[in-house]
Amino acid sequence: MSTHKKSKRAKRDQLIEKYGDNKPSIGNSLSQRGKPKYLGGNGRKTTGITRRYFRKNLQRIRVVEDGKVVRRWVPVSMIRAGLIQKPVVREPFTIPELDEKNEG
Repeated sequence: MSTHKKSKRAKRDQLIEKYGDNKPSIGNSLSQRGKPKYLGGNGRKTTGITRRYFRKNLQRIRVVEDGKVVRRWVPVSMIRAGLIQKPVVREPFTIPELDEKNEG
């Protein structure tokens, strides 16, 4: 059992549900030599296999969560898909109104 308290585990579960599990997946990196058969060679030979991490493209951005603006590490794939709600700094295609003091 984890040493986290139940409320912390519940909060972590909510974040994973919203933004997915941002842990890297593990795979292999191959070092090869030779020319492929379809290019007229004798075939590729693997000379080494090394473990590596496939990391997600994470960006730290401001996100609206439950009416509050918080900073989170979010995958770019979710931002591009429109699954993340960013805070509106100002309405698009508008000119901010100037105060009376600043006009004159």
